[in-house]
Amino acid sequence: MAARGFPYTDLREFLTALEGAGELRRVPVPVDPTLEISEVVTRTVRANGPALLFERPTRGEMPVAINLFGTERRMAMALGVDRLDEIGERIGALVKPELPVGWSGIREGLGKVMQLKSVPPKKVRTAPCQQVVYRGGDVDLNRLPGLQVWPGDGGIFHNYGLTHTKHPETGKRNLGLYRLQQHSPNTLGMHWQIHKDSTAHHAVAERLGQRLPVAIAIGCDPVVSYAASAPLPGDIDEYLFAGFLRGERVEMVDCLTVPLQVPAHAQIVLEGYIEPGERLPEGPFGDHTGFYTPVEPFPVLHVEAMTTQREPVYHSIITSKPPQEDHGLGKATERIFQPLLKLLIPDIVDYDLPAAGVFHNCAIISIRKRYPKHAQKVMNAIWGAHLMSLTKLIVIVDEDCDVHDYAEVAWRAFGNVDYARDLLLTEGPVDHLDHSSYQQFWGGKAGVDATRKLPTEGYTRGWPEEMTMSPEIRSLVDKRWKEYGIS
Repeated sequence: MAARGFPYTDLREFLTALEGAGELRRVPVPVDPTLEISEVVTRTVRANGPALLFERPTRGEMPVAINLFGTERRMAMALGVDRLDEIGERIGALVKPELPVGWSGIREGLGKVMQLKSVPPKKVRTAPCQQVVYRGGDVDLNRLPGLQVWPGDGGIFHNYGLTHTKHPETGKRNLGLYRLQQHSPNTLGMHWQIHKDSTAHHAVAERLGQRLPVAIAIGCDPVVSYAASAPLPGDIDEYLFAGFLRGERVEMVDCLTVPLQVPAHAQIVLEGYIEPGERLPEGPFGDHTGFYTPVEPFPVLHVEAMTTQREPVYHSIITSKPPQEDHGLGKATERIFQPLLKLLIPDIVDYDLPAAGVFHNCAIISIRKRYPKHAQKVMNAIWGAHLMSLTKLIVIVDEDCDVHDYAEVAWRAFGNVDYARDLLLTEGPVDHLDHSSYQQFWGGKAGVDATRKLPTEGYTRGWPEEMTMSPEIRSLVDKRWKEYGIS
């Protein structure tokens, strides 16, 4: 389990645990949130360095915590495990094989896990996140050390605000992680993308002619912060999932001005409304694709109240081309949801979502091949699997290939493929942020069959045997290695 005090009640406890484990460094000198913090963090991430706490940002009234999830080790600490696979193994042990295969099976599987380990949120009457209250004209987002990450950014952005909305008709809650552009001291641009649940909530509110209440929590405990990024089915509550991960209920409190609840131990909470029909230009923004996303019209949040803890810590994240801090978040999702993806597609042995593909552009899948065109069947199943539908490139390999060894995967993909027969091209939805597609939201996709070919697939030459050393010789060399005098 993670060192010292998991499950962490709030962000400060996690920072204390990171510092005790040698995983956090304090920056005591003044550093500018406009570009300078970004460059320091980017260099730190690429050196596989620690989490950082900038104690004296030159803008705003509180320290900045960043790079908290930048390595798999810190991500495991955040979730209270030694290995990220442990959570997937827990889920796999609870999901019974008699559940139906398919997307309904995933929903039932997650629902069954939540039911078996039911840890619903706990409502409290008073909360640390409401120790200091600003209302109306006292609201000033400049108290927050929001970041300008890249020179071409459209201004200041808040990059780790956990956005709470609810469906205007059903009341179903959604927790999402969206970037927020600061338009003024009391307005924010809401960059929720076309495939996201909050976008659907807003569309219903506009159809009904209603304004949509929104609450944004910044600086939550690490499990809640992760849960906001998890690709859960729309009918699975993120706070129930967070409670399962923590093994302890998340304390929540009613907002002061909107009919929503937020984590009681958040560092900062912003409350307000989005008016129907209102849009403002949002962007440009240097995103995790490594390119600037263009200016587009997005809804506007009018902040009517801001509440904080007495000495809050501001949490944010840097976006850029990989490697960047979101590696830890993406790898956690890959490992946690592996058993559920295998429930949906039982053909899968293992999978890897490379950080270089920003976790949704490429998927490497290993299968236990049993029949002709089995790889192509799996490709099409992946393209029909919830947010996996956004995957642009799928590489299918045999079960004896380690999907996490990219050199091994490349060897198979470069050498085991006849591109006239083993390349599947199609079209479908792509990520909102994808700049390469000729039309926004949809584009071309490719599947590469790098498995051994069968005679029943038209391969008549006789697939060659792969060269491997005999176990006896390998054992002999292991025993004599020191004798050889090779360091």
